[in-house]
Amino acid sequence: MAGQGIERREVVRIIALASVAATFPGFRRWAFACSHEDPSIPAPRATDPFQPQFFTAEEFLLVDHLAEMIIPADRSSGAHEAGVAEFIDFMVFNGCDLSSRGSGGIQTRFRSGLKWLTVRSQQLYGHSFLECSEPQQTKLLEHLAYKNHFHDGEEEGRAFFHLMRDYTVKGYYSSRIGLEELEYPGLRTMWAEMLGCPHADDPEHLHLPPPVN
Repeated sequence: MAGQGIERREVVRIIALASVAATFPGFRRWAFACSHEDPSIPAPRATDPFQPQFFTAEEFLLVDHLAEMIIPADRSSGAHEAGVAEFIDFMVFNGCDLSSRGSGGIQTRFRSGLKWLTVRSQQLYGHSFLECSEPQQTKLLEHLAYKNHFHDGEEEGRAFFHLMRDYTVKGYYSSRIGLEELEYPGLRTMWAEMLGCPHADDPEHLHLPPPVN
């Protein structure tokens, strides 16, 4: 859904948490932008499906679908291609509360929010959210995303949508795809060793120590 974004200082705030997720060998799509491959960790095979640690298989499909609706692949790669659902599963499994909204444990908030969405879509359309048509899904999320569409009795769903949006945006913009979109300076090439000064004969540089290899 349109209007998603993140300030660069917010990227810095979550980089420490994201770097932990980057070491987990189960990811199939999500890759922390500033991470480095560890040869001691076997890479998963392309045919291996991602195995959620917290969500059930059905919940994970719903999280992945919601993330893609929040950041769709319109002008560039969306949340699905960036593997945002994998990031969310890892963070929720480890109890990492990245949101400043709401109260209660992050695992409880996600699980109860997904259940609320399933029940609400059944009430409105007679189907689970994933079984609803695209216009029905969009209309239900619009109730939760925009104040002028908000319906009484949907407070819990509104809180969950904002939680889901927070994690989606932060997962997306800590991935390589997201940081490339931000033109984040941390993506600049990192040298394997410190290079020496190219102006070694400059008298102004004589005081500089030799490079450390």
